[in-house]
Amino acid sequence: MWKPAERIKYTAVEDDWPNAETAAQSQLFRPLDVGPMRLEQRTWIPAMVPWRSNEEGEVTEDVLQWYQRFAEGKPGAIVVEATGIRDIPSGPLLRIGDDRYIAGLRKLADAVREASGGQTRLLIQLIDFLTIRRRPEREKFLQRFLTITDAHRAALELGDADDAGVRERLLGLDDEALQRVLSPKEWEDLNHGYRERVTDTHIPVIAELPKRLPQLFSDAARRAEQAGFDGVELHYAHAYTMASFLSATNIRDDGYGGARENRVKLPLEVYQAVRAATSGQFAVGCRYLSDEIIEGGNRVDDACYFAERFATAGMDFLSLSRGGKFDDAKQPKVGWAAYPYTGRSGYECMPSYISDEQGPFGRNISPVAQIRAHLQAHNLNTPVILAGGIYSFKQAEQLLQDDKADIVGFARQALADPDWFEKVRSGCGEEVIICRYSNYCEGLDQKHKQVTCELWDREQLDEPGIRKTEDGKRRMVAPRWRR
Repeated sequence: MWKPAERIKYTAVEDDWPNAETAAQSQLFRPLDVGPMRLEQRTWIPAMVPWRSNEEGEVTEDVLQWYQRFAEGKPGAIVVEATGIRDIPSGPLLRIGDDRYIAGLRKLADAVREASGGQTRLLIQLIDFLTIRRRPEREKFLQRFLTITDAHRAALELGDADDAGVRERLLGLDDEALQRVLSPKEWEDLNHGYRERVTDTHIPVIAELPKRLPQLFSDAARRAEQAGFDGVELHYAHAYTMASFLSATNIRDDGYGGARENRVKLPLEVYQAVRAATSGQFAVGCRYLSDEIIEGGNRVDDACYFAERFATAGMDFLSLSRGGKFDDAKQPKVGWAAYPYTGRSGYECMPSYISDEQGPFGRNISPVAQIRAHLQAHNLNTPVILAGGIYSFKQAEQLLQDDKADIVGFARQALADPDWFEKVRSGCGEEVIICRYSNYCEGLDQKHKQVTCELWDREQLDEPGIRKTEDGKRRMVAPRWRR
């Protein structure tokens, strides 16, 4: 994992919690209308993937308990994890690519509504992702996966040699010589694993994405509304398909790449299809990046442009993240897939307590404030959600008072203490368990293990009826708050 060279260690501390009266008068605990959806407070739990589903992508008992536990804290809104819009195998990640998922998702919506006493709005994040494969063993790649071409024969001066002969010669080369023979893409496939990009328009399914994705997203949104969700968040962030269309690295020449007005075209078409497929009582917004961080990627001025286009089109909210790209990810181990949170852009997405002079807390504040100010300057009042290293009431409230955001997102802090919202609202902030920002949870996610928090996953393991992780060593949800 990438770490800043300074390696300064920080500690999250909050010693200025409000009493119940002060909390009640704050902006943070004041209602806000987000399109057709009314939030009882301006707090938001962004999507986090907990690896609680099954190989079929269904809502399991573990999924229900995970979101019920967050709902008990009664935040303004919860966004259910990135949920696949295609009906294809994707491991234990939730899916919404077929009508058969509606019943399970309805159970989830009902469970959150009951656990929060109707206080929490529930959205689901809709995602599309392209094919990615694990880094192969060198011999297996050269013997089985590499397609032998005349270019390889020419580089090796093997004339009319058969494929087996070419493979045998390739196996005998050292890395320096092999890199000269393979194309840049083949070399990457060997050293990082095969990965599709939106610019691979020589692949028919990639070329056809602009035709297929609006229908896939709109069908998924229709199912979400049928299941009883209050809205959807279109996943236009990080390393995935829609973010890649927005990216300045998108050089497609079919009208969906190159200039910003072309790169935003498909995201707008997806939104318009989703809006047409759902009712006026259903909230539709997106999550995208304030800054891609990567070389040659989008910067804040691009994000301001996209915000203006999204708001003008009628999106009900904009949720801002940053970084988290494949472009600067570290080389994975053999047998592992590339993970888009291992480079500098990944650090900016989820900074840890080991940081630089800026520190890990609120690194997304300045760019998001610029984006919101840009909207306000154009008389666009679409609510903007700011997240990233925010854990204290004082900081969250100040952001709202300073007009730097409309809603504050708490991801890792909500994982550390799902009751943060009720504890602070009721004047019991001193009982909050503060996130250490060690990224223990993110390390579990990278290994595709069930995500928990080190601050509670070994606590009260003898509690009757608790569900434990597959290895039996960790509890799956935080202990309940005993007032």
